[in-house]
Amino acid sequence: MKKLTVVFWIALAILLFFMVFGIFVPQAFENVTAGLREQISSTLGWYYLLVVTGFVGVCAFIVVSPFGKIKLGKPDDKPDYSYLTWFAMLFSAGMGIGLVFWGAAEPISHFMTDAPIAETGSDAAILEAMRYSFFHWGVHAWAIYAVVAMALAYFKFRHDAPGLISGTLTPVLGKYAKGPVGNTVDIIAVVATVIGVSSTLGFGAVQINGGLDYLLGIGTNFSIQFIIICVVTVLFMISAYTGLNRGIKILSNVNLWLAFTLFIFMFAFGPTLFNLNLFTESLGMYIQQLPSMSFRIAPFNEDERAWIDGWTIFYWAWWISWSPFVGSFIARVSKGRTLREFVLGVLLVPSVVGFFWFAVFGGSGIFLEQSGQAVLSDLAPEAALFAVLGNFPLGALMSVIAIMLICTFFITSADSGTFILGMQTTNGSLTPPKTVKLIWGLMLSATASILLFTGGLQGLENAMIIAALPFSVIMILMTYSLIKSLQIEKNALAAREAKKRS
Repeated sequence: MKKLTVVFWIALAILLFFMVFGIFVPQAFENVTAGLREQISSTLGWYYLLVVTGFVGVCAFIVVSPFGKIKLGKPDDKPDYSYLTWFAMLFSAGMGIGLVFWGAAEPISHFMTDAPIAETGSDAAILEAMRYSFFHWGVHAWAIYAVVAMALAYFKFRHDAPGLISGTLTPVLGKYAKGPVGNTVDIIAVVATVIGVSSTLGFGAVQINGGLDYLLGIGTNFSIQFIIICVVTVLFMISAYTGLNRGIKILSNVNLWLAFTLFIFMFAFGPTLFNLNLFTESLGMYIQQLPSMSFRIAPFNEDERAWIDGWTIFYWAWWISWSPFVGSFIARVSKGRTLREFVLGVLLVPSVVGFFWFAVFGGSGIFLEQSGQAVLSDLAPEAALFAVLGNFPLGALMSVIAIMLICTFFITSADSGTFILGMQTTNGSLTPPKTVKLIWGLMLSATASILLFTGGLQGLENAMIIAALPFSVIMILMTYSLIKSLQIEKNALAAREAKKRS
């Protein structure tokens, strides 16, 4: 435990305080978090839209600029992982549980009960449902991850900085990056990471409960969800002890094959032609209307504005609160790739996979609802996937595979989270002590349990939106720091080349 820093102790103390608050006065905790979430969503929606769209612009600039040739590492460094394993890790860490949770539920909700603009149940609502599902899970989400990961990987592997969020801010903060200011930055990142990962694990526990209830009729309540969290905690701690290259690499590939099996099943047995046509039309509309969706805040329509607050702003906050963990993990597995290769890989490949996922699972759910074969819009979000699967051959078997997929995503996310939190609280060590990983693993599970206990799914959403706000400011500083450092490197290279010519 000699490697522990002040960041570990202060972040742990902050999280323990909130846990005690949530355990002993749960109603007050829920009221406070709900009030803060409402205030942030209603007054800072414009800020989230501008910031997240700005990150997309930065990524596009990196791809087309000379900076794209720069490696995340030394000039001779080679990637540690093949493309297939790299993509599997990106997908598993990035949004695996969330995509399984919302893949059918979100399009069905937008179509039948909560359409952004169009009349619910209409043909226009179908296209709108898919377009906004693509929007929420597409390049904007992955741009958030990319800017954090780029900054961390660039400064760590090219300039030998510690793998800390504060380590990316030296061009901006100077000597203060290593003092109390830098520690504050890292504490915010650790707290945001714990809340982001815990919230996502909470979604996973709720959906595992929903799947077991669908198959076995055991009911859905906090007690069952707590038992699920405890069981999976033991499993992911075992995985964490095997190390990054063994545990996470193996589970990431298992995730990929389980997800592929589920996808192929639904593609083959679902309304294939309907889904392909829907995918094509929705993708075209997504590309065409991406600029207008990126800045849509609906200042003159309270209902539309409430929809944006409840969906788009929620998602942008979710990705931001999730980004210290995902960004750190992506940075860790992306050494040796050029910035252009990195950005294109991180933004496009997972986004396209997500689009196909929504088209197949969400499209199948919409087809069932529209044709009158099933009423899915009345179900809880965690039950939507299993209800869709149940309307096709081998539905029970596929539901079992879906539960296995959620469990492996749960384990992978928590496993990766313990590693990243261990690294962030031991001055960037790539081999954090197992005791530290154990402590953070228990904190992740405990925090997920507390959030579910105090507010259920709404409590998870509240916590993510609150945690995202301070880290979004740090992300802006990280982006500026990265561009500034890249420009300095480019100028130095140009000066050396000019000197050689002279």
